[in-house]
Amino acid sequence: MELAATIQKIERAASALATQSVARMDAELPWFRELPAEQRAMVTLVAQAGVGSFVEWLRGDGEAPAVGDEVFDGAPRELARLIRLQHTVALIKVTIDVVEEQVPHLAAPGEEEALHIAVLKFSREVAFGAARVYARTAETRGAWDARLQAMLVDGLLRGDDGDEIAGRAAALGWGDSSPVAVVVGRSPGGEAAVILHAVHRATRRMGIDVVAGVHGERLILVLGGSTEPEEVAGKLVGQFGEGPIVVGPATPSLAEAGASARAALSGHRAAPAWPGAPRPVSAHQLLAERALAGDNEARRILRIDVYNALERAGGSLLSTVDTFIATGGVLEGTARAVFVHPNTIRYRMRRVAEVTGFSPFVPHDAFTLHVALTIGRLDPTSDVIR
Repeated sequence: MELAATIQKIERAASALATQSVARMDAELPWFRELPAEQRAMVTLVAQAGVGSFVEWLRGDGEAPAVGDEVFDGAPRELARLIRLQHTVALIKVTIDVVEEQVPHLAAPGEEEALHIAVLKFSREVAFGAARVYARTAETRGAWDARLQAMLVDGLLRGDDGDEIAGRAAALGWGDSSPVAVVVGRSPGGEAAVILHAVHRATRRMGIDVVAGVHGERLILVLGGSTEPEEVAGKLVGQFGEGPIVVGPATPSLAEAGASARAALSGHRAAPAWPGAPRPVSAHQLLAERALAGDNEARRILRIDVYNALERAGGSLLSTVDTFIATGGVLEGTARAVFVHPNTIRYRMRRVAEVTGFSPFVPHDAFTLHVALTIGRLDPTSDVIR
């Protein structure tokens, strides 16, 4: 491609071409007019670099390697972060249109057709270059977001300051979502960025905010904006690997979600003790297993919210449920042991469920009540609320 005379004319017109391109963008692209001056200046630099790159490409007979990448060297990250890919394509089109219109004035006599074909080929190369830049930026941003999310989740587990956690969440685009609950399960394996992308895509369809992190073999999700986190977790089962999925209690805000994270993590460690647990299962349903595994917070909850609550309720509830468990959950045997009618036992067991949230008629709930009564008798009672 011998276009020496044409190349010289394009070099002399380079600045004017860039200026015309930016003016055309301003006239035809409403969103471009709304850009801050700094970002418009970046686009001007890219337009100038594009014309210069075109000249070098012509000199190299259209064989320059990876042509187009260097066009964005002036501000690749900034543009990719602030201007969407489809907008960048529109900017490229405007610039190419301006150059094409000037072909009759830029081409030396007899070189018009060759220059027109060269412009078309170069525009294709620049489009590919833009795609490469955005793909690299997205890959980098995905890896960074994965690290930032992992840091936030790690901060929740450590009990970091709430304001610091909120600041990290704001950097990830977390809204003022409430309530907040943490879900812990096994990671499906693979690249963390790929796992998190799938999680965000799934939760976006549900209108739920999420921050997620892969910690070793665990996938930890912080869900915001759902009053039914267990229901949401049930729709996200496919994002986890095999094994239990545990949902921590809902908290009013992200700053307070550390308690939910610790409960979910404790429940995940203890969940193997309940092979028949639902998937997902709440950390509250695993209180007995957590307590047996050494979770002091679970012991405290069972002592205060179950054992002490039954003591305060009176009406022989504590002694009756104790006897009910001892007789293997047999109504008639319990009634004979406490000298009342079986219907009275039914009534008292319903009251136990109302007071504690655990029904003696449900096998695993009865197990939890048994553990709670044992802990209530073993642990100090200095924090009993009477």
